[in-house]
Amino acid sequence: MIKQETFALCAADLAQRLREWQDYLQYEKQVSRHTLRAYSADVTHFITFLNNHYGQSPGLNDLSNVNIRDFRAWLSRKAAEGVGNASRARSLSGVKSLLSWLDKQGIMHNSAISVLQTPKLPHKLPRPLLEGQAKDVLANAGLLAKTDWIGARNSALFTLLYGCGLRIDEALQLNMTDKPRDGALRVLGKGSKERLVPVIALVETTLEHYLELLPFAKEKDSPLFRGTRGGRLNQGVAQKAMRELRKTLGLPGNATPHALRHSFATHLLQNGANLREIQDLLGHASLSTTQRYTEINAEEMLKIYKAAHPRA
Repeated sequence: MIKQETFALCAADLAQRLREWQDYLQYEKQVSRHTLRAYSADVTHFITFLNNHYGQSPGLNDLSNVNIRDFRAWLSRKAAEGVGNASRARSLSGVKSLLSWLDKQGIMHNSAISVLQTPKLPHKLPRPLLEGQAKDVLANAGLLAKTDWIGARNSALFTLLYGCGLRIDEALQLNMTDKPRDGALRVLGKGSKERLVPVIALVETTLEHYLELLPFAKEKDSPLFRGTRGGRLNQGVAQKAMRELRKTLGLPGNATPHALRHSFATHLLQNGANLREIQDLLGHASLSTTQRYTEINAEEMLKIYKAAHPRA
C-alpha cells in the first residue's frame, strides 16, 4: 500500500485520487497482494521522481503534462539505480495502470504514456526440476526442521505445490476450511478467480500428518500453514527452508517453491496431459502462458537428440 509519506509528496487532488485508485485495485479489480504491493511501490517511486524533477508537489495537472522525455528520465533513473529491464517494465505497468484508471474515470488524460515503449524483455522459459529432483525435495522436505511439526509442515507445503501446481501465495492463503474435500481443492487464484484442483492421495496424506502434529488450535478460519508462533506462514520462511534444503541435497539454483509449480506442469505435459487441461489446473487466463512448457519439452528433446544421435 502507498504510505502516508508518499501522499505528503503530492498535491491534495492527486493524493485523493491515489487513494481511490488503490481502493479500485484492492476491492473492485481484486488484484493479488503481490500486485498491489508492487504497483504501490512503482507509483511511489514515480511520484518521488516527479517531486524532485519539478521541485514541487505534483498534482493532477502536472501528471497530465508529463511528457515522453520525463518518462524516459524516470526509467533512466531506475536503470541508474541498478533496476533491470524486467523490473522497469513492471514499474511502467504500475504507472500505466494509474494513468489508465484516471483516464477512464474522466479525471485526466496523458497522451505521452501510450507512445512510450516498454523495456525489451528476454524470452525466459520456466525452469522446472527434473522428476528425480522433485522427488528428492518431497522425500527430504522436513530433514532440516528443528521440530517434527515444522518438518511435517514443510513436507505438506512442498508436496501440495508439486502435487497440485499451486502458486506459493495461493497455498499460504488457504485456511482450515479450505482443506481438500472429496479429492479436490478449491483455490483462489489471481484476480480472485476460483478453480477446482484434483488432489492426489500423497498430498492428502502429508497434510493429515502435518495437522496431527500441529500444536495450535485448528479453528475454521485459522491459516492452514502456520509459522512458529501460530500466525500465517510467511513466504520468506518457506523460501528459506527450500534454500537450505537445496544446499543440503546439492540441487541446482532453480530449486525454489515456485519451481515446484513449473515442475508440476512440465511433468504432466511429458506424461501425456494436454495443454488445455494444464491451463485449467494452473489457473492461467491465457493458453499462450501455458504454451511455454511445450518449449521446455522441445528444448529437452533437442538436448537428448544431440547427445544420442550418432551424427549429431
